[in-house]
Amino acid sequence: MNFSTAARRLLLSSPVLAATTNVAAFTSRIPLPSAARALSSSSTSLNMANVLKLSDPQSQLLDNVDVFIFDCDGVIWRGDSLIDGIPETLAKLRAAGKKMFFVTNNSTKSRAGYKKKFDGLGLTEIPAEEIFSSSFAAAAYLEQSKFPTDGSKKVYIIGEVGIGEELDLIGIPHLGGPADSEKAPDMGPGGRLEVDPDVGAVIVGFDRNVNYYKIQYAQLCINEGGAEFIATNLDAVTHLTDAQEWAGNGSMVGAIKGCTGQEPTLVGKPSPLMIDYLESKYGVERNRICMVGDRLDTDVLFGTENGLQSLLVLSGVTSEEKLLGPDNTITPDYYADDINAFFQTESEPSLTK
Repeated sequence: MNFSTAARRLLLSSPVLAATTNVAAFTSRIPLPSAARALSSSSTSLNMANVLKLSDPQSQLLDNVDVFIFDCDGVIWRGDSLIDGIPETLAKLRAAGKKMFFVTNNSTKSRAGYKKKFDGLGLTEIPAEEIFSSSFAAAAYLEQSKFPTDGSKKVYIIGEVGIGEELDLIGIPHLGGPADSEKAPDMGPGGRLEVDPDVGAVIVGFDRNVNYYKIQYAQLCINEGGAEFIATNLDAVTHLTDAQEWAGNGSMVGAIKGCTGQEPTLVGKPSPLMIDYLESKYGVERNRICMVGDRLDTDVLFGTENGLQSLLVLSGVTSEEKLLGPDNTITPDYYADDINAFFQTESEPSLTK
């Protein structure tokens, strides 16, 4: 008996596999030399997450989706580099009558700031109203929760210019952010940091100039002043350049969680705030929306927890090994190498490969 025949008999004789899969059909589709490898590498194995790779995009995806929500970092670009083939794919989706929105957990820019980035990458046809950042989500959350705009309450920011720009648009006063990047608290004998007693909320977003002054200021506002602790996102890593992964806003939020002992109100993905806004503003049906992203714990979870279809792309932080690994409990409807696969068959190579 050769090895491939033994592998076939093993699959056919297993009562567990027989009860859970159509083993005969399964093995008939796999060339005999690959049958043994299927036990450890196929997404249909009992030891792997059961996720289908996009192979017939028209019937699996395009026929069933009216609206695509795209993450940006790792899907449209990496750092400051546009992923190959993206302009052509977006143009084909528009020609097919699909609505598109671009939702990013990165709070460093406002919607206006991200519009400039899209334009700078050559994606000038994307209007500002299709772009949603977590800085906008933070401002929208405060607006919905009736945060005062009469100056009686203020927001302290750990973050960059995007959050402040969005708060300016709705008339909420703020302090901190870039203005505190060079400050240091007095830690000599009897030293203390005085904070503004009118701070009613602390927003923690990604901040490349986070420092001890900002952490201490936020801690005092929350623990002693009773300010609400708001996080734009909890992303562990981000794409500052296309060369490597960089520590994300999860590290900034973690610092504030650690010193306050409090959990934040999350406004970015996977929070439902953005999809609630899109649903109410545009009247779209959730089951005809597909969330496309490169992260399991934000993008895919955003889709699965909010009644959307979901597709994971491998052009960002999540590898195929991690997606299909036995420890993964977050599964999209499909996955693909990148969004160029929307107009390719399984046999055609991705434009980024």
